[in-house]
Amino acid sequence: AVDVPTAVTSDDSAAAALAAAESVQTNLNFVWTILAAVLVFFMQAGFALLETGFTRSKNAVNIIMKNFMDCAAGSLVFFAVGFGIMFGTSVGGWFGSDGFFLSGLGDDPWNYAFFLFQVVFAATAATIVSGAVAERTKFTGYLLFSIIITAIIYPVFGSWAWGSLFRGEGWLEGLGFIDFAGSTVVHSVGGWAALAGALVVGPRVGKYGPDGKPRHIPGHSLPWAALGVFILWFGWFGFNAGSTTTGNSDIALIALN
Repeated sequence: AVDVPTAVTSDDSAAAALAAAESVQTNLNFVWTILAAVLVFFMQAGFALLETGFTRSKNAVNIIMKNFMDCAAGSLVFFAVGFGIMFGTSVGGWFGSDGFFLSGLGDDPWNYAFFLFQVVFAATAATIVSGAVAERTKFTGYLLFSIIITAIIYPVFGSWAWGSLFRGEGWLEGLGFIDFAGSTVVHSVGGWAALAGALVVGPRVGKYGPDGKPRHIPGHSLPWAALGVFILWFGWFGFNAGSTTTGNSDIALIALN
């Protein structure tokens, strides 16, 4: 008769300890994911400095504002449209159909952390293009492109590959496609758009002489460019290791790699 309450007490203690451990792990997941999102957000500064340093001083303001608007306008349109297309309930595995303006997310705090992590990824995909067409696009034209890629182009492809991370399902991931940290979803999509832009706008005026030989057009600030590289390098730890969205021992090897 004495052993029963003791066993119950022991079981209760074990359950309480397990619940406490799960609570700590959940909180750690939040902290790590938000920290990683902040690191990825800081990469915008790296892109801005890198591109500004490697271009001529007369275009510095244009480059800086393009990177700024990638983040500002891109975040707004991803909030309004892009997130729903990328992670909403899937239509045949092609694109999401709900969740616009974060509707229907409920009160689960993890949804906010997940959105924050995804919105900084979207802004990065747009910013990749800025350097490829530097010094030869109007600010208004580039702003329109930035809105289109973060509202439609990036989210549609993202839904194909990452839709199941939230509410959707993508036809591409259904075939076994895996992209852990955005090498295709973010960087290739941005790269493809950058290539398309470079093909359309062509080289900078004066880049080639009458004989067809290229002319060197040096940037105006190597220190800015170098600082931009280090900021991007720093932010990359958040981009890759942060893609676990879980604070566990896996992030050590991922960060090292």
